Amino acid sequence: MSLLELDGVKVHFPIKKGLLFDRTVGHVYAVDGVSLKVEAGETYGLVGESGCGKTTLGRSVLRLVDITDGSVVLDGTDLAKLPGEEMRRFRRRLQMVFQDPLGSLNPRQNIESILSEGMIAHGIGKDQEERREKIKAILDKVGLPSNALARYPHEFSGGQRQRIGIARALVLEPDVIICDEPVSALDVSVQAQVINLLEELQEELGLTYVVIAHDLAVVRHISDTIGVMYLGALVEEAPSDALYAEPKHPYTKALMSAVPVPDPEVEDKRERILLTGDLPSPANPPTGCRFHTRCPWAQAERCSTERPQLRDIGGGHRVACHYAEDIASGKLQLTKGEVVSATREGVDDNPSEDTPETGAPAEDTPAAETPAKIPAQKEKPAEAEKSAEAGEDAEAEKPAEAEKAAEAEKAAEPAEAEKPSATEDKPAKAEDKPAKADEPEAASDEAEPSEEPEKAV
Repeated sequence: MSLLELDGVKVHFPIKKGLLFDRTVGHVYAVDGVSLKVEAGETYGLVGESGCGKTTLGRSVLRLVDITDGSVVLDGTDLAKLPGEEMRRFRRRLQMVFQDPLGSLNPRQNIESILSEGMIAHGIGKDQEERREKIKAILDKVGLPSNALARYPHEFSGGQRQRIGIARALVLEPDVIICDEPVSALDVSVQAQVINLLEELQEELGLTYVVIAHDLAVVRHISDTIGVMYLGALVEEAPSDALYAEPKHPYTKALMSAVPVPDPEVEDKRERILLTGDLPSPANPPTGCRFHTRCPWAQAERCSTERPQLRDIGGGHRVACHYAEDIASGKLQLTKGEVVSATREGVDDNPSEDTPETGAPAEDTPAAETPAKIPAQKEKPAEAEKSAEAGEDAEAEKPAEAEKAAEAEKAAEPAEAEKPSATEDKPAKAEDKPAKADEPEAASDEAEPSEEPEKAV
């Protein structure tokens, strides 16, 4: 027999309205028929999105919230049927580490008072001196100094406060510790320290954990068995390695596809399942399968009318899905939703194999690129006309430039021919000056520069 067994546990909160007399108009189905078993000395991980009922289920085990229906059996005793006083005495064997380390500690009490309060209530230790020695030993196990007894919660960091919360649970020597998001409020480096501390304490003291968390990597690291919750119900349960290697339920597949892989090659090839629609309200859950409104493989004729039961498909793997085997074998195709690349949700960062590295388009150009090329083709005639006009202007200027060059050569030839005659050189130079002064006129009148050198001769 397992140490902790839950059978059909339901926790429904009434919705009341009225001015003078409250009347119940509905219920919030926070937990709706959860059954699971936790073996002694193992860690059971409970995962799921916000609002699925994980924390409510953990609180119902300790009877911090009333159980509407079902049984919670701890070592052969049904906690759901115990009266208040017996449950208070029995609660020593069940303790909880809360999510907010600061909010769970009384700011007006020092650490010694916080840790000894439970010991006094359950009659642990003969006197204060004996309790103090035990508290010091527990603080040493969780990595806190003995001089922390006289200090107050606000004097510690977040990780140290969570260690105090763990120490408060350990001083009562419990059999089961329920850890409700024990590391979500801590830094990444501190998270690893707290997780390693929980594992060391489990090996040393033989503890049994029920770990409630959002971080799938944390759950995989610490858990032996993992249960996946969706909208108040358990949809899949399996050993940790088997669940991460091959999830069977569509919701678990979508959850696992969102977990990044540290290997770049695997991450580039990995696909992600995008769910459609929003999470339904727990006050008005869908009929049939709770997940069929968002399931990519939903079959309307059965999934919307018949609620699947959690069944064993081999190897301790339990799944609540009518078509788990067909989905795994590929017989059932997607009916909605989308499977995209995990790199950028449908936008591939890697260039296509058919596309050259230089960025030139491949032969098989996508149809989406053709509209971008059409405007460029329409602009070509206008560009051709502009180039033709520019060519005509250039050709028109060429004769004028050629004539100018010829005139300049003719003007230079007489001067060079008269250089041997020293007597005639001066008049030639004198005559050259007017010719240079007349160069602006040569630009307007092409015939005049050619006649002036002949007069000088």
